[in-house]
Amino acid sequence: MTVSAAVAAPRVQPYRWRWIALFVILAAEVMDLLDALVTTIAAPTIQRELGGSGSMVQWLGAGYTLAMAVGLITGGRLGDLYGRKRMFVIGALGFTAASLLCGISMSPEMLIASRVLQGLCGAVMIPQGLGLIKEMFPPHELGKAFGMFGPVMTISSVGGPVLAGWLVDADFFGTGWRMIFLINLPIGLAAALAAIRFLPEWRTADATRLDLAGMLLVSAAAFLLIFPLIQGRELGWPAWSFASMGASLVMFALFGRYEVRRVRAGKDPLVTPGLFRKRAFTGGLVAGLAFFSGLMGLGLVFALYTQIGLGFSPLKAGLTGLPQALGAVLGFGLAMSGLQERLGRGLLQIGTAVMAAGAVVLASTIQLAGAGIGPWHLAPGLALIGVGMGLAMAPFFDIVLAGVEPRESGSASGTLTAVQQLGGALGTALLGTLFFNLLAAHWEFGGAMRATIWGVVGLLAVTFGLSFLLPLKARPDQQGH
Repeated sequence: MTVSAAVAAPRVQPYRWRWIALFVILAAEVMDLLDALVTTIAAPTIQRELGGSGSMVQWLGAGYTLAMAVGLITGGRLGDLYGRKRMFVIGALGFTAASLLCGISMSPEMLIASRVLQGLCGAVMIPQGLGLIKEMFPPHELGKAFGMFGPVMTISSVGGPVLAGWLVDADFFGTGWRMIFLINLPIGLAAALAAIRFLPEWRTADATRLDLAGMLLVSAAAFLLIFPLIQGRELGWPAWSFASMGASLVMFALFGRYEVRRVRAGKDPLVTPGLFRKRAFTGGLVAGLAFFSGLMGLGLVFALYTQIGLGFSPLKAGLTGLPQALGAVLGFGLAMSGLQERLGRGLLQIGTAVMAAGAVVLASTIQLAGAGIGPWHLAPGLALIGVGMGLAMAPFFDIVLAGVEPRESGSASGTLTAVQQLGGALGTALLGTLFFNLLAAHWEFGGAMRATIWGVVGLLAVTFGLSFLLPLKARPDQQGH
């Protein structure tokens, strides 16, 4: 990447300052990761206090991840155009302001709108940090710098639900669930101020204009799909809900045609159309969509099952899910010990199979234990799911990106990350709707939970089947992407 002549030489030159800047970026990552997880635990309490239907519970997660998905594709380009430091600070301050709005929300509508704003600001903030790391660190230190993300993501996944449950139960200053958002205020302000002091200013000299029309098309297509999946159930699945899902497919097709025309006109596309002619990459996108849909959807439904069905407190529900998080730590550690390089695609397949086995164990446990089920009964199945998750996620991005050319890796990486977020929104919509539908049909909570778990197993089976389209190994230059 070239540095614009209009930008002064970066201030982050000394070794110590580079690592201080890295920790600023990691603080932003922690905010994003925690906010993607905390509402799954707090949702039943929020619904009880603010009101709203089951769809509100789904929108708390889907609104955030859907906004993040459509914003991420453009977020990195904003840094190229206007400077990564500037956009990081704007994103961090916006995320902090949106967190405040979440914390003071007086209605479900205000909270959902604030969550969408959080997702959009996160999509501006996160890509800048990743881009700056590549500029700040010399090649021999890049591996160590990116290696810090593994432990941070792991700690966040372990601590996020437990922290959310503790904050809700502790009811600090009478804030209850609101503290899960208000805790972002000191973190976000500190990250923004530290970014102003320590982050260097970078932007590319040849940055292209934003593809705003492309962004609007793909945003509309995603919304037309997710909205009826969540709202259609409560309205009795009217004809417009199916028409909307059909229109979503048309809109995605129009987006593809528009991007092709943009490339032919010599303009930079939002997503490189040639990527979708590569069977390995397209298969990887659909596999990722299925995988992350199952993962995020299961998290939401399990939180509802433990709190509403079993009567657990938010803290107890968060602690109940701890075996899955610890299992993910173990699985990720095993993958990083050399299995990822030796097994490549095989490790992704093994991880998916272990996750499916864990889901079967979890469903069987719920059926056999009956009404007397407790956290210790659920631990073995959850731990297996976590181990499989760690094994599968470790090689996923490297393997999928091995199917594209190096010059396409930037667009491919952004698209893949956006699909990960879109999978979270889709899983929340699909599996949440299935769960609420079964409860509305007078299924007991255990039965509805078991049926939802089998839905997850089906999504994992799709992931496993599509994995055979992926390359056997990651390219050497992409290891640890």
